[in-house]
Amino acid sequence: MDFVETVTLTGQRQYILAVIHHSSRRVWIVGTTAQLNHAWVTQAIRNLLMDIEDTGYVARIRFLIRDRDGKYPALIDEILVGAGIATILTGVRVPRMNAIMERWVKTLRGELLDRTLIWSEAHLRHALREYERHYNGHRTHRSLAAAAPLKARPRPLEPDQIKRLTVDRCDRLGGVIHEYHRAA
Repeated sequence: MDFVETVTLTGQRQYILAVIHHSSRRVWIVGTTAQLNHAWVTQAIRNLLMDIEDTGYVARIRFLIRDRDGKYPALIDEILVGAGIATILTGVRVPRMNAIMERWVKTLRGELLDRTLIWSEAHLRHALREYERHYNGHRTHRSLAAAAPLKARPRPLEPDQIKRLTVDRCDRLGGVIHEYHRAA
């Protein structure tokens, strides 16, 4: 789990709370807010736990790795323990202890936030929702043998299939993100 900060065109600072499941690489963008406080973070964690229960991941999650940022209230550790999830705090100034999440933050910045002019909090939420769908449903990962987190590993093509291969491109967010599919 980690916070990502970004600034809209109006100069408003936005805080994004995101979580990644290490083995499946599935991402949950928990929420965004301009007014970060302990009550918002606590409610966001409760909402995350409900989403995780709905997707069936709750039995597979035993630990949550996060940094020692003062943005996290002590209450979230109690909420997580109630769900059977132990909190592991990273060492001071040791970002490698949460390297998978830190790498995802870099990917989010490089593929979306640094390439998009964000107008408002509503626009940011829309862009993040589209990016989460893309990341979990279409973006391939080396650690998953070229599969997306929510899709099965693609079968290799036969040589005769390659000769007549047609690919369609679908643009998301006005062309910031491209998705490619085999045409029927």
